[in-house]
Amino acid sequence: MQSATDIGPLRVAADGATPHASGDARTAHDSAAANAVAASSGVVFALACACVIASSAALAGFAPLGLSVATVFLFAGPHNWVELRYFITRLPARLSRSRNFFALAAAGVLLLTASYAALALGANSSVWGGEELYAGVAVWNSLLVAWVAALVFMRGKLSRRDWAWALPAGSALIALNWLAPQALSLSLVYLHPLVALWFLDRQLKRTRREWRRAYHLALALLPVALTLLWWRLASAPSIAGDDAVALRIVRHAGADILPSVSTHLLVSTHVFLETLHYGVWLVALPLAAGAVGVPWRLQSIPLVRHRDGWPRTIRVLLAAGAFAVVALWLCFVKDYATTRDVYFTLATAHVLAEVPFLLRMI
Repeated sequence: MQSATDIGPLRVAADGATPHASGDARTAHDSAAANAVAASSGVVFALACACVIASSAALAGFAPLGLSVATVFLFAGPHNWVELRYFITRLPARLSRSRNFFALAAAGVLLLTASYAALALGANSSVWGGEELYAGVAVWNSLLVAWVAALVFMRGKLSRRDWAWALPAGSALIALNWLAPQALSLSLVYLHPLVALWFLDRQLKRTRREWRRAYHLALALLPVALTLLWWRLASAPSIAGDDAVALRIVRHAGADILPSVSTHLLVSTHVFLETLHYGVWLVALPLAAGAVGVPWRLQSIPLVRHRDGWPRTIRVLLAAGAFAVVALWLCFVKDYATTRDVYFTLATAHVLAEVPFLLRMI
């Protein structure tokens, strides 16, 4: 049996060990166990991401129209509500030095969304010809690029980084835009879903660092899935269907701008990226932020719990957003084609709102 010797207030074991040393060993063991659990959870998260990428690509390739109709109907409204809540959560209770940045961001979202809606109305009317539409799209793209460049520049100043390169880069992009404005517009359609992946990476860096490396490995499957999709559908016949819904889906994917490319390929690519976009906002980001199953708990929002916040305004805004989701579902049931047009026009607001909040996270 191990003996011990009393030396003042300290009881020392005969082999020289102390209770303090034993406690350190237990702490190290607990820390190692916690790290192992964190690493295993990161692997599970990455495997889930890989499964979603593979299954989404397969479904998009085999049933692009059906998947497009189903995902927009089920997830378009809810994902906008989740984005709204996420952005409100990211707003500081006191803007202080960021006041001008957010003022420019809000003004840009409102004005660009309104002008985009006016542009869509003009494009669908018989008043505008090809030249007017060309000029209108080029002007709107120019305003968008100038707004983004100004936000990048201002964000650089706030974070004490030299991001003045955004101004000449934006000017060059505006000039290129006038050569092919429709091409820039279509590129935004395909690039926008990928922004959600960037948001997820930023969130993981803040709250789930142990998952981030595994997530990057899972993302390596994305170009592989796209390559296989394009190889499989490069010579596929275009989608057969001349009903209102099919025509809108095909047009949104860029059939008018890329007439030589199979519409099956275009729609499959677009709905694949959109499905990943919805999955990130509705599942992955809440999981990474630790908010799964409790989106109605608003005390985590600074503007709700802070004494200088706007708790009533935030609650009313989120309640109105939930009502809008239900109204959107009802409108989809009544007239899917028209509702889809209206939704993707007004949804420009959430696309634009992603820019300042992503910049804030960089």
